Amino acid sequence: MASNKAARDGEKIWKTNVDKVNAELVTLTYGTMVAQLCSDFNHKYGEVNQQLDKMGYNIGMRLIEDFFAKSGVQRCGNLRETAETISKIGFKMFLNITPTVSNWSADNKSFSLIFDENPLADCVELPNDGRAQDELWFSNIFCGILRGALEMVQMQVEAHYVADVLRGDETTEMRITLLRYMEDEMPPDDE
Repeated sequence: MASNKAARDGEKIWKTNVDKVNAELVTLTYGTMVAQLCSDFNHKYGEVNQQLDKMGYNIGMRLIEDFFAKSGVQRCGNLRETAETISKIGFKMFLNITPTVSNWSADNKSFSLIFDENPLADCVELPNDGRAQDELWFSNIFCGILRGALEMVQMQVEAHYVADVLRGDETTEMRITLLRYMEDEMPPDDE
């Protein structure tokens, strides 16, 4: 029995270390990808933001199936339920973080996700060229992921950052606005 417990404990330590290495690898790889995009687009940060959003959108369209398969969550009935599910289950499941849902609009069609931590932005400094601080949204891939995933469940949304600690803001805040509920439509072609 003792050897089984030792094996389980060793497995937990190994899994924790692997998870940490995987998180660090993703962070480093993502940072390298953003740097390459900045170079490829000659530091035209608006275009870099669009590319990150487009990449995220394509990821989100596929990630939603994995989310439903692993979480066992059923489709949400409204935007408030969706926001709580994104925050407490989606981000927790895939990134081990739980952003705070806040700043609901009066019509309940938009809200903010406030990030206390952002694993993509660990050990990151934006380029010091004067424009990056004003134009680059380093984690813009998250906006695309949410757009793509929510379109797959018939919710067309707009997602964008309004604040980022990498830009010197006190918090990182993403704003999500429901544009419309879509009828049973075929998903758009991959961008």
